[in-house]
Amino acid sequence: MPVALVHGWAGSFASTWEAPGVSALLKDIGRNPLGIDLLGHGTADKPHDPEAYGHLHEWLLDRLPEESVDIVGFSLGALTTLRALVAAPSRFRKVVLAGIGDGVFETTTHDMARRIVQAIEGDVTDDATALLFRQYAHQPGNDPVALAAVMKRPQSEPVTAEMLGVIHNEVVVCIGDKDFAAPAERLANAFPNGRLVVLKNTDHFATPNAFSFIDAMLDFFNN
Repeated sequence: MPVALVHGWAGSFASTWEAPGVSALLKDIGRNPLGIDLLGHGTADKPHDPEAYGHLHEWLLDRLPEESVDIVGFSLGALTTLRALVAAPSRFRKVVLAGIGDGVFETTTHDMARRIVQAIEGDVTDDATALLFRQYAHQPGNDPVALAAVMKRPQSEPVTAEMLGVIHNEVVVCIGDKDFAAPAERLANAFPNGRLVVLKNTDHFATPNAFSFIDAMLDFFNN
């Protein structure tokens, strides 16, 4: 069974999963990594219209095999995977959600997106997180206008615990103890077969490369 790997905002399959060797480690345990570049990223199309990103989870489902897959999503990739899981749980077997937390039940993330867009578009800001996102947006190979459009995309209503309570897939939620998206207890506990892994001394951006994350993921898929 393939393991789909979905990167975060301003990342790509190559930079997030291939360069650190995560995809190679999956091959070592006999799994077939399926690399996906989200719309606006990597080798995918990069539209500048925010409306193009309004249904990223449907875009993702269209690019997955028809048979069920295991999947790992990080940050934006985890949010997109979560929406896809809610829409079509039968398309997945085991699911890893990394770098997202209880904020999925709230609407406060919209304000963070606004601050990040302002930073990308050059507004003066002293918001350290927004400045870090701006730095990632301007990395070689990235399209800052497309990445700003991703942040401006139409927002769906927050997911609810009731939505997740009917999903019986095995789900592991991985969150760094220094991640701005933490905590994630409510998210993990909302799934009937959910489990939380807290990564010690790990911030948001370090998550995909953290040995504790990689070990937890490999152990999950190897059983």
